[in-house]
Amino acid sequence: MKRLLVAIAMMVGFASAAAACPNWNLAAGESYSASGSQLRSPKFFDVIAGGSNYIWNCPGINPQSDRGAGYFPSNPDFRFQLSNMGGTQLVVSVVSRCDAALLINTASATWYYDDDDNGNLDPRIVLTRPANGQIDIWIGTYDGEYCDAQLRMETFAR
Repeated sequence: MKRLLVAIAMMVGFASAAAACPNWNLAAGESYSASGSQLRSPKFFDVIAGGSNYIWNCPGINPQSDRGAGYFPSNPDFRFQLSNMGGTQLVVSVVSRCDAALLINTASATWYYDDDDNGNLDPRIVLTRPANGQIDIWIGTYDGEYCDAQLRMETFAR
């Protein structure tokens, strides 16, 4: 009986840990629609970077890019409905007052992570063939702190 109770407690613990992870099914803080041509001029969005969910404790999030530490919120900070992205690459970057991290889930359900590719401890991800559809973006931090940050979205011709 004791083993059964321990097993149940462990399953509940794992279930609650998974629920406290970045989840594209949750409502985004801000939602926008944008086309590839609209993003040829950079667009900027203010945000508070940070979160309480340590990325590597989250099953199912396996970025196809860099690997590193980071704390992110459960809800996406931003959700974009992208259209007319053919022939472009999408650059998603952050400038912050701390060591920010970036997590993206694309329309093809692919996860991307970055920590420092934008310089000055800030992240940058280049999607070389972005798909039309939903893209969710989380702005976290490497160390779990919170700070002011700004997301930048811009497209370039391939």
